[in-house]
Amino acid sequence: MSTTTESKEAGPATSSRFMLGGVPLIVPVLMAGIVITAGVFEAIPSNMIGGLAIITAFGMLLGPLGNWLPVISKIGGGALICLLVPSLLVYFGAFNSTVLEAATALMKEANFLYFVICTLVVGSILGMHRSTMLRALVRIFPPLLAGTVAAVAAGIGVAMLFGYSFERALFYIVVPIIGGGIGEGVIPLSAAYANALGGDPKDFIAQLIPAAVIGNIVAIILAGLLRRLGERKSELDGGGLLVKPKRGAQAEEVHDTDHDAVPANPNYAMGILLICGMYVLGSLAEPVLHLPAPILVIVFSVILKVAGIVPASVEGSARAVYVIISKHLIYPTMIGLGMLYVPMADVISVLSIGYIITCTAVVVTMAVVGFYIGKALGMYPVDASLVTVCHSGLGGTGDVAILSASNRMNLMPFAQISTRIGGVTTVISAASLIHLTTS
Repeated sequence: MSTTTESKEAGPATSSRFMLGGVPLIVPVLMAGIVITAGVFEAIPSNMIGGLAIITAFGMLLGPLGNWLPVISKIGGGALICLLVPSLLVYFGAFNSTVLEAATALMKEANFLYFVICTLVVGSILGMHRSTMLRALVRIFPPLLAGTVAAVAAGIGVAMLFGYSFERALFYIVVPIIGGGIGEGVIPLSAAYANALGGDPKDFIAQLIPAAVIGNIVAIILAGLLRRLGERKSELDGGGLLVKPKRGAQAEEVHDTDHDAVPANPNYAMGILLICGMYVLGSLAEPVLHLPAPILVIVFSVILKVAGIVPASVEGSARAVYVIISKHLIYPTMIGLGMLYVPMADVISVLSIGYIITCTAVVVTMAVVGFYIGKALGMYPVDASLVTVCHSGLGGTGDVAILSASNRMNLMPFAQISTRIGGVTTVISAASLIHLTTS
């Protein structure tokens, strides 16, 4: 999604014009104007159609803008702008209740975010060579474990230098950052803290969310910087490939670097059925296997890929849906996330130099350790660092934002493992530890 100026010599009626995503810029601008006008007059329908109109209108414009701005484009670009600008607009009251209800109907009630994540997971797994995928799955855990331990130590140490107590640093700053997001991390943590310490879980939520949000913003900026590092030093960058191929490996054993490649005649309905069917299967198995449905989507997708039982035409159809989502709907998705999942009021209420530096230390430590441990294990350091740093993101929201800033959507399966397994482990450990501190 980039804004370019193209000149075509197709006749006297054509001239140099601004283009956006292959269409004249004036078209999305006019359509966005219609949507904004409808929002002002409270005429946006409070359903999925209204929600899609809002997020695509803003996403098509703000994403390319972020990639064009001189400094922002180097530290997260469109992903950072699409996450923060809507959050700030909500904070300043720029959106009326009709607009927010429409976005809520799409993002929360229809759970559009999970559809995006499942599409990225299934499409990217089915696009990998099976041996490369398995080697990557095995190797992501050492950088993740080492990065987490180092990040906890660094965060506590830096926080205590700024006068925070050990308990405050661990339970209210470090743990929320690596807890797996708001829905899977902050909310269960708040319930555990209220049970151990007494009080209302809502009071703890307000104390936990700021660190999680600030950590996610730092992770997005780091993702943009890691992308720049990979562009300058190609030997460090796998472009979405985690593990370096073995010597003498055949070309097809390397992860497909053409992420936009699709079969000639994909069956998009079949692709959507496979993607949604995998999530339904995960939801069906969740009570039995006691694992979250998004993790089971990864497990089942890996099993299908390893077994080789999915016809190539079906794999290609799922990949075609993946390309549409990853190429055209990531920035719109980020708009919805910024509007509903990044509460700027809570963040601003606790801002201080020491707080920001502590959050930054947690995320940077995780990224650096993941980089060097990954390098030692024969992984591409940039990609290993990105997967590790996803542990400090806002769950699925953070994974989408971080991988968007780094242009690595095909790393989503590994990012989900980092976020969800790392997050669940953190929540369980913190819930156990806080009970020990009160006993």
